[in-house]
Amino acid sequence: MVPSRESIWAVTLEDLIGAGLPPDEARSTHASIQRALQGLRRSDGPEAAMEAWRRLSAGILRPDHPHALHQLVYYSTYGDWDESVRGPPPYWFPSRAHSKLTNLGRIMETHCPRLLGSSYQDPITSFNLFQKFSVDHPEVYWSIILKELSVVFQKGPKCILDISDKSNHRGVWLPGSVLNIAECCLLPMNFPKKQDNSVAVVWRDEGCDDSPVNRMSLKELREQVMMVANAIDAMFMKGDAIAIDMPMTVTAVIIYLAIILAGCVVVSIADSFAANEIATRLNVSKAKGIFTQDFIVRGGKKFPLYSRVIECNPCKAIVIPGTGKVVDVQLRRDDVSWSEFLSSVGHLPRPYRYSPIYQSIDSVTNILFSSGTTGQPKAIPWTQLSPIRSASDSFAHADIQSNDIFCWPTNLGWVMGPAVLYSSFLSGATLALFHGSPLGRSFGKFVQDSGVTILGTVPSLVKTWKTSNCMEGIDWSGIRILASTGETSTIDDDLWLSSRASYCPIIECCGGTELASSYIQGSLLQPQVFGAFSTPSMSTGFVILDDHGTPYPDDQPCVGEVALFPVYMGATDRLLNADNEEIYFKGMPTYKGKKLRRHGDILQRTIGGYIVVQGRADDTMNLGGIKTSSVEIERVCNGVDDRVMETAAVSVRIGSVGPEQLVIMVVLKNGQHCEADFLKTKFSKAIQKNLNPLFKVTLVKIIPEFPRTASNKLLRRVLRDQMKRELSTHSRI
Repeated sequence: MVPSRESIWAVTLEDLIGAGLPPDEARSTHASIQRALQGLRRSDGPEAAMEAWRRLSAGILRPDHPHALHQLVYYSTYGDWDESVRGPPPYWFPSRAHSKLTNLGRIMETHCPRLLGSSYQDPITSFNLFQKFSVDHPEVYWSIILKELSVVFQKGPKCILDISDKSNHRGVWLPGSVLNIAECCLLPMNFPKKQDNSVAVVWRDEGCDDSPVNRMSLKELREQVMMVANAIDAMFMKGDAIAIDMPMTVTAVIIYLAIILAGCVVVSIADSFAANEIATRLNVSKAKGIFTQDFIVRGGKKFPLYSRVIECNPCKAIVIPGTGKVVDVQLRRDDVSWSEFLSSVGHLPRPYRYSPIYQSIDSVTNILFSSGTTGQPKAIPWTQLSPIRSASDSFAHADIQSNDIFCWPTNLGWVMGPAVLYSSFLSGATLALFHGSPLGRSFGKFVQDSGVTILGTVPSLVKTWKTSNCMEGIDWSGIRILASTGETSTIDDDLWLSSRASYCPIIECCGGTELASSYIQGSLLQPQVFGAFSTPSMSTGFVILDDHGTPYPDDQPCVGEVALFPVYMGATDRLLNADNEEIYFKGMPTYKGKKLRRHGDILQRTIGGYIVVQGRADDTMNLGGIKTSSVEIERVCNGVDDRVMETAAVSVRIGSVGPEQLVIMVVLKNGQHCEADFLKTKFSKAIQKNLNPLFKVTLVKIIPEFPRTASNKLLRRVLRDQMKRELSTHSRI
């Protein structure tokens, strides 16, 4: 139960003691709260509440205070707040002085007096105007952004955007340009920190909490990448698809950049996948080789990876030791160890030098996978345009700068892996990598010791930190920006996270692999609210459709399916194993003469203009930040027990925000009986073995029959709504 009063003005000394403060500290804190509230009156309404929260979050609450105290102050401050009239309450407010120091604010101060004329006032007041300008004039916006990033063309583009071909919905971006995007990550540029001796990567192995943080300079990174690129040349051909299935270590980052530098294509595979899922991705991509590890080391335990990879009898494997310098498994005859692979360039007079392979902007550099609703993952090719979009969004929204240290625990198999890599290197920032599990205190200490300034998360990770209290005593005062993606955040988890870093803003991000970016985000130029997005990303336009496919007015609170404007820099225009046109455009309405792009999210636009993701329009669900489909899960569950006739998988979110929970509904065969908890255990094991070990079954419910349409189609939406009502009656905030 969240401790709160009807208002902050009513909080007593006893309330503070009840929230976990010792009596002496409770007395001094109570006095500080009273002083902070001087001049404010509860009767002054919302403005007084916002000013009270500004003062209390900035001057009274500390990261080391009990979470119950943060809850008490936040929920009591906004106890009278009426969301139906004001929208969700803000917890972070931009300052006019600081706004001009942000990347976007600096750009606006330089260019907006000319671009917006007399309507321009300052970065905060005029942010919405500039965002809309970037949608209406993308060629102007992107010409500015390209000069801000570390993007070097061997042959410059003929123009920013060519929309002469009406059959190409998204337009042709940077036509005629030639470059190597991996080389752009390795070149010293005119950034304060991006010189040869600047730190490009910092990392630490799990279990080495008291050891110094490892550091690699930009020169050292470039030399390592070039040596691996030479070794790739000795084993593969230009254009070959080469997979990476391993944790996101500094070695994995070197391999990723080397594959692209050598003119080959990275095939991204998450290290959590089962053998059959690995096989599917290798087959679709036609991979000629795969980089992997012998074992994954987590919490001092070794988990086999190489054996899982070769179970699907893949192409040639290059195997990196999970620990030490020697591979700890017996390799197949044609596979090679990491040391053998590197020794192939020992004869070269300059193994640390390499001439990059330059290609057109639309050449494929990376194949990523996103699960669709049919059960087969969509193979999404990233071109050299995709990294530019990823980095630009981090530049504009997360405000990543050359003096930042950027950490986001993820994997190269998911979109955030390449996105974080490019966001760091194309902005001149330092990439921070933790070689181990981010679930515990060891990760938090790495963030502290490496001086991380921007920390990315997923809500399930935050919930684990909060529940286990593992970050107690960790100093995250160096963090200036937090970020979150993968699923919807809960208000209370966001409150905990922001409070650990002295109430710095959390930039919420929601997008897709096929977009190479987030289409809705937060911004440092707007007040931020917990668990919601404040704006479309820069240069992104969208509408929210009603049940008839008609767009709601832009300023109207509503709930409906989002539809993106088609001219979207970085969005894919092809799929390797599906029809891009059919998936993203078929059946979509036109808006202002242009065919809208399908994305599939249901959005709520609140009073005040904030955006909350309500779920998926189809039967795709989001489990722990990983999209999957009901069909995939049901296919696995239907075969685990002979007594099961049919299953229906639905995801349920309790309340308007928070992670989705997996519920399996079951119809048993006539005359059969089975305990729900027994099936829950069997379903969980089968799903984790055959789909993903990160998926968790929250509940199994046995029912007599499933609701169906007249044509016998299963009505999962009815089941989802039924379970949401049922679970809501048993939940508390």
